[in-house]
Amino acid sequence: MKPGDAIFVAGHRGMVGAAIVRLLRARGFTNLLLRTRAELDLCNADAVRAFYEKHRPDYVFVAAAKVGGIWANATQQVEFLSENLQIELNLINGAYAAKVKKLLFLGSSCIYPKFAAQPMTEDALLTGSLEPSNEAYALAKICGIKLCQAYCKQYGVNFICAMPTNLYGPEDNFDLETSHVLPALIHKFHLAKKEAKPSVTLWGTGSAYREFLHVDDLAQACVFLMETYNSPELLNVGCGKDITIRELAGLVGQVVGYKGQVEWDTTKPDGTPRKLLDVSKLNKLGWKASTPLEEGLRATYQWWLENGKA
Repeated sequence: MKPGDAIFVAGHRGMVGAAIVRLLRARGFTNLLLRTRAELDLCNADAVRAFYEKHRPDYVFVAAAKVGGIWANATQQVEFLSENLQIELNLINGAYAAKVKKLLFLGSSCIYPKFAAQPMTEDALLTGSLEPSNEAYALAKICGIKLCQAYCKQYGVNFICAMPTNLYGPEDNFDLETSHVLPALIHKFHLAKKEAKPSVTLWGTGSAYREFLHVDDLAQACVFLMETYNSPELLNVGCGKDITIRELAGLVGQVVGYKGQVEWDTTKPDGTPRKLLDVSKLNKLGWKASTPLEEGLRATYQWWLENGKA
């Protein structure tokens, strides 16, 4: 990519898209095509097609998606499947029609089978059943991957796919009803500290393992892949280390400064028992994550406080 290339970051107001934009600007890219949902409805095929025809981007980062935690995924399956399919179809088909030089599609670690061998390698895809609580979102992402690969095989385009692990950082969603586990923990512990509650109740047993990658690390990986990777084979993006939710809760409590007790509601689901990505392929290409979890948590909590989100 060159500084003057037209780069479309779809979903630039989301956590991932915002991180990619911050990095691109820091590296001197000046011709960024950014549109809010009000300016461009990615579920509207005609609107997306018109945008592509008018602006002719050279590169496209597909960071737009409808996302949410376990509860949101379980109760909004129609929306998670249909909206994500529409977004992907419009952006990927539009990129091909507009002769985009290269497109990066971002999937998710939830695409892998619930009981996939750990750590999960890229070839584990479609070898088993999915986690029911986020099946709709995972199916949509799998379709996006397969569409990109089909375009590469059938038309010889350069559409690549990256599968990030669980993410956190600036611009994350901290809403207790719709957020993922890490921002939800920050919010819950912050409220408990603020209200001097003697205990905090968390879902599940705390025994599930999760891997967490700072979103700025993901942005670094995305730009690295856009500049160096040219294969239709998907790539995992993570830090290669995981932690139990119980351990994570303890770490978040320390960062927030909450000193009460943690109670576990074992009637609620844990989700997938473990989700650790095998990132050996990406590491061999020359990229590794660099943000330690505790350091990233402290920076994220501080961002939340400073930006009036608490």
